Amino acid sequence: MGEIPDPFGEARRARGVLGLPTDKEVIPLILRHEEVRKAAKDWKTFSSDAPFRVPIPSEEEVRSVRQLPIEVDPPEQTDYRKLVEPFFLRAKQPAFVARVEAITERLVTESLACETIEAVGRFALPLQSRALTVLLDVPEAEAERFIGWGVHVFHHGSNGAEKGRDLERYLNEQFDRAAAAPGDDFYGLLTKATFRGRPLTRDELLGFANLMFAGGRDTVIHTVSSVIGYFASRPEALEFLRADPERIVLASEEFFRVYMPLSHIGRVCPVDTDVHGMTVKAGERASLCWASANLDETVFEAADEIRLDRRPNPHVAFGFGAHLCLGAAHARTVVRTLLEVLCRRVAGIDLVAKQERVENTAAYDRPLGYESLTVRFRPLPE
Repeated sequence: MGEIPDPFGEARRARGVLGLPTDKEVIPLILRHEEVRKAAKDWKTFSSDAPFRVPIPSEEEVRSVRQLPIEVDPPEQTDYRKLVEPFFLRAKQPAFVARVEAITERLVTESLACETIEAVGRFALPLQSRALTVLLDVPEAEAERFIGWGVHVFHHGSNGAEKGRDLERYLNEQFDRAAAAPGDDFYGLLTKATFRGRPLTRDELLGFANLMFAGGRDTVIHTVSSVIGYFASRPEALEFLRADPERIVLASEEFFRVYMPLSHIGRVCPVDTDVHGMTVKAGERASLCWASANLDETVFEAADEIRLDRRPNPHVAFGFGAHLCLGAAHARTVVRTLLEVLCRRVAGIDLVAKQERVENTAAYDRPLGYESLTVRFRPLPE
């Protein structure tokens, strides 16, 4: 038995599909790596042109706009993506990395000065919230608002609809400001952008920004806290990375593979479709199970083990095909920088207490990081 629980393994090997019952339909989860990637590229059969229904469960109650570019198909999706892709790729630039490194250094310094620290709310949440201000190119003080929303702006707590309205109020304020005096930040970029020769509508502006906050925060927060939890349970792991800093890139990709924060994502079938023996009626959904694909033993040797020097590592933690995650460069910068700073500053991490988080569904139970994780950072000798 390996380190990584695999609730999809039996169904993946036997049928390649697992039925997920919901109130309105039974959604087939496509489980095998090759078949997930194939379906991700086949947008005519498995369409993303489904406002509010790409996430599972659906999000009609917590937002009023279609998220862009994730809830449209090519060629519109391709054109929408081109508007913002260069902005997201700034995360690879040295100046961007340096700013994220400074944020990480401050948080590690604060953590080392504390007897213990709760790593989800006091480390991972502020790290990604502050790093997000770098991505948005807005003052770091804006992060305090983001931190106040918790780990997920919709799904952390019982007031998702209220928080969704608060997010839309906040975004409208930002776009009003940008419309009056467009700058070079994320809101100014979108305000000045044109789509097929016309300005973006307010709903389109909100659709881009909504995805930035609702799809790009909890994913990184989950990965960061899971990485800290891993080091707390494997005291030799930091030494392994310190012995060869080139392992940091490989280790970060392995962490993305095993700590896949989004188990699966929905697609709508425009016509009746057979999905590995399960019938999806026209207008109903199938889902691409990234978490299962990342544990496919036909692709990854010892798939249920964490190997920090794994190579090759063709994981699908950032999706595949046209909808490859726009925030992938940002997530990689955050996690690689975290590993570099921990290797340079921290001798080890001790586990004090933890409350694990589990994704409970009618079809599977999947460990999904931590509700809370209290740890102690031990400093490297100066």
